[in-house]
Amino acid sequence: MSRIGLKPIEIPSGVEVKQNGNTVTVKGPKGELTREFNSDMKIVVDGNVLTVERPSDQKEHRSLHGTTRSLLANMVEGVSKGFEKQLQIIGVGYRAQKQGNKVVVNAGYSHPVEIDPIDGIEIDVPNNTSITVRGIDKEKVGAVAANIRAIRKPEPYKGKGIRYVDEYVRRKEGKTAK
Repeated sequence: MSRIGLKPIEIPSGVEVKQNGNTVTVKGPKGELTREFNSDMKIVVDGNVLTVERPSDQKEHRSLHGTTRSLLANMVEGVSKGFEKQLQIIGVGYRAQKQGNKVVVNAGYSHPVEIDPIDGIEIDVPNNTSITVRGIDKEKVGAVAANIRAIRKPEPYKGKGIRYVDEYVRRKEGKTAK
């Protein structure tokens, strides 16, 4: 039984949920998100509470139940509060800077790497060793942050690279001299 799927979603004030068949549109102070869900899942809007019901206990319906509820909860949270991922750059000479709406990252390559933000995503560089990715769509925020991290993943010997602020990098001991 999906425990997550059974939880009701509280709709905060200022957030409006519209349903047209299996397409749900959530509108709030930060923006608007639209997503199409599986037609088997029944999404019920009752006042300021949103619930997801499944038609049967088949494996496919059980797996869709929790996923649908999580996606809806992320849409509601995104349009009301928004999402944010913070990255930090560690390494001598590694830095980032903002040029217009692009972000230019120098991460030890022979050339700087330019990052163009996608629609609905804002990339901020508070200082030259940290990057903040903000947006209302949790999937897009995570994907952009992962692409920035992939420029130079943290390595285990010196810890150099781009990592999330709360990420723990397991360190290895180097070679020992005889």
